[in-house]
Amino acid sequence: RTETQIVDFYHAAEYLSDAADLLFSGRPTEKERWLEDRCHSLRHEPGAAGAILKELKQRATVSRRAKGPEDVEEAIRYFGTQNKEGRVDDATWAEENLPIGSGVTEAACQVLVKQRLCGSGMKWKGPGAAAVLSVRCLTYTAERGSQFWSKIDRDGFPVAA
Repeated sequence: RTETQIVDFYHAAEYLSDAADLLFSGRPTEKERWLEDRCHSLRHEPGAAGAILKELKQRATVSRRAKGPEDVEEAIRYFGTQNKEGRVDDATWAEENLPIGSGVTEAACQVLVKQRLCGSGMKWKGPGAAAVLSVRCLTYTAERGSQFWSKIDRDGFPVAA
């Protein structure tokens, strides 16, 4: 399903960590406890992003006197935007067996695209790169490969005149 956009859990956790650095400056034990609790909530409780956003806003007003509130403000903007767009609901995504991390996608890009198209001295035009990547995707994805060949067996292969 491509109609669902999901924020990478670890990316969201980075924003929380940066905000926690400021909010709990000089209190590492408290920071770690808070961060672990918020990450757990984000991962396991539906709607947690909204609660975290509310808490960040409350804590930001208290910490405005602190030096460098940019990280807290940045986390507020990030969670505000992503939550409004419905992209931060990891508990629900996990229930639906959707990936909450981008590692698999990033690895696929590395294996499918970078290794084939970005070798030394390689230059590609759009149509050539698209054709090579289509075949490469079929090769690396067994299910899609068998679907492709079933379609060819069923419908034949058009030959350009």
